[in-house]
Formats: sequence, C-alpha cells, structure tokens
Amino acid sequence: MIWYPYEQLKTMKAPYEIVDANGVYLYTKDQKLIDSVSSWWSVIHGYKHPVINQAIISQVEKFSHVMLGGLTHEPARRLSEKLASWLPGDLDYCFFSDSGSVAVEVALKMALQYYMNRGDEKRTMILALEHAYHGDTFKTMEAGDDEDYHFVLKAYGASPYVVHIPTEIPALEKAFEQYHDKLNCVLVEPLLQGAGGMRMYDISFLEKARELCDKYGVLLVFDEVATGFGRTGNRFVADRVLPDILVLGKALTGGYIGHAATVANKKVFDGFFDDNPEHALMHGPTFMGNALACSAALASIELFETQNYMEKIQKIEAITRREMEGFTDPRIREVRMMGGCVCVEVYDPAVLKGYQEYAYKRGVFSRPFLNYLYAMVPYIIKEEELVQVLQCMKDWFARR
Repeated sequence: MIWYPYEQLKTMKAPYEIVDANGVYLYTKDQKLIDSVSSWWSVIHGYKHPVINQAIISQVEKFSHVMLGGLTHEPARRLSEKLASWLPGDLDYCFFSDSGSVAVEVALKMALQYYMNRGDEKRTMILALEHAYHGDTFKTMEAGDDEDYHFVLKAYGASPYVVHIPTEIPALEKAFEQYHDKLNCVLVEPLLQGAGGMRMYDISFLEKARELCDKYGVLLVFDEVATGFGRTGNRFVADRVLPDILVLGKALTGGYIGHAATVANKKVFDGFFDDNPEHALMHGPTFMGNALACSAALASIELFETQNYMEKIQKIEAITRREMEGFTDPRIREVRMMGGCVCVEVYDPAVLKGYQEYAYKRGVFSRPFLNYLYAMVPYIIKEEELVQVLQCMKDWFARR
C-alpha cells in the first residue's frame, strides 16, 4: 500500500484519485478541480504545458539520466550556466540535488565545512527563525522549529547547534551579540515562511541580517525552495538582499520532476577549491543533475522569462487584494497576502474541518493545515478561476 505523507493511515479519509490534469485543473473521475495549491507550490505553469512536455520528450529520446560522478552532460551544464547568468550577484556555483530538503542539507553542510576548511572549528551553530520549516530530513528538522512536523524535536530535544529567533531586529542583534563567533550561517525562508503558517515579515529584517553577517563573517543562506520564482511578488528575494548561498526547488522544474539546486557565491566556492582533497564537498545525490529535470527546468525558466510572469504574479496579487482586503469574521485571526500567496489564519483549527470536502464540491482542490486556509495558485490562472478560489474561501465563513 502507499504510505501517504503527514497522515495517520489508520484514520485518514481516502485521497482524491487524479486521472488527468491540464492547465490549472485536476480531474477525478467525477469532478474538475482548480488546483489552488499548485501541488505543494510547485506547478507554476499549470499541468501538461506543451513547452515543458516537449523539452522532456526531446531529452528522453537521447537519455533520461546519467550520474554526474565522472560524467557530465549538456542539460546540466546549460542549467548551471543559465542560473549563474540569471541569479543576482556572484551566485554562480550550482550543486544539484533531487529535492528541496536535500538542497538545504547541502547548504548547511557547505556552511559548516566552509569554516572547517579554514580551520575555524568553533563555528558549529546555525541561527534560524521561529516557526521555521526547511524540510523533513534530519538536519533540516533540527534547523526547523515546529513540533507538528519535526518529531526529532520531541525525540532529542532542541539542538544545541541551532538558535531560533523571531523575525524581529532586536532579537537578531541580540543573537549576534551572544553567538557571532560560533555561527556558521543564518538560515531563513525570506519574507514568507511557508509550512510554518504562511507567516510574512518585512525586508528590513533581511537587510539587517545581511549587515550583521558581513560584520561578523557569517554566511547568509536563503531557502527559496518555496519563495523563489515569484511567489513573494519578487522574482527571488535574493534580488533584493543578496545571500551567500541560495537554495532553489519546487518551481525550478515547473513542478514536473523533483530537482533542486544549492547555489553558492565565489567566496563559498573558493573555500572548497583547493589542492587538499579533504576540502572537497563530499556529497553526491544519485539523481543530481538529472537530464530530464534539467531540461524541464530550462524550459520552465524560459517560460518565466518570455511570458511576462512577473506581470502575471502582480495581477494575481492585485485581484487577491481586491477580493480579500477587508474580509473578516470573528473566527479569523488575520488575512495575509503577498505576491502569489494568500492565507486566512483562524483562531481554532476546528473551524476549517470539512473545508476540503466543501471546496471539492465547488470545483476547488484545497489542503488547509492546522489553523491555515491558504491558496498558492498556478501563475497561468485566469481571473475568473482565481475569483472562484477566493470566493470559495469566503463563502465557507458566510455559510456558518
């Protein structure tokens, strides 16, 4: 049987079986659903996009995968070159992996080893955010801050190697005063914390983090697995505040195939580029640089560039604000909007019980979690489709 994620299998309700998908729509045998969460925020171009389909078909006719150990190939080289030219600053050095969680693991490993290679063995600590979520592998669970996801926090307790702070500048300054000579990196989901509750914060926090990292010689790591490719209304938050290491995933391939990239600047790369073999980054996911995934990513980036995607995202945000600003209910704690994301946070999670089935009957696939009802739609969505998603959310509160 399938072991489904984040579910108690003994009591879970049967999942909806998808038989087809096209554009923003998922199809079951009896319903047509707007995918309001873009398959965990990744399917930015919608389903069955002809350009990405063709890119994968063309590549599979050559080969689907070869390892990057002792071998290389054009799709991986082209994607690395494209990211280097497309990303800000000197984020030019791409280490590929097969998922966002692994890519964050690689970033944390890079940050730690960067200082070990220099003989600085005191810098073993990570500064992270409260309500952080960076994945479900062990080091990312350790860097995370949510017991609802990360059982390791219950099993082992809080890590002595991770300090969590709120997204407040005084807390950031205090943490640097106390730990600056022990920190190897500051790890953040910039501007938008996804699985931690769609929490949004101001760019000034990141600007101060950059300033303090420069002052104390600490690496700044942006986990843009969820926030990259326009989700915050910025192409990348890294366009506004430049990190030392940038992690990309999810929408990198348009949601077609699992793939991720940990992209480092020259300073970090030079910390490994050495005659000493022990200074090499000893990491190598089997499917890193997968040729099909790289081909999909190249086609996805081309669509993002040539089809005015930032304008699409601005339109999504404008429509969302028009429909949701001022919307309130005694059960609602806050409505938050940013770029291609909207979140309705309620006081009591019981308020959202039954919403998924309600939305299904109204032609919308939604997946609320905890206290959060949210939408992160594909960027190709039409205005009437987006309004349908938002109206469904509002009508849930109006009917009760």
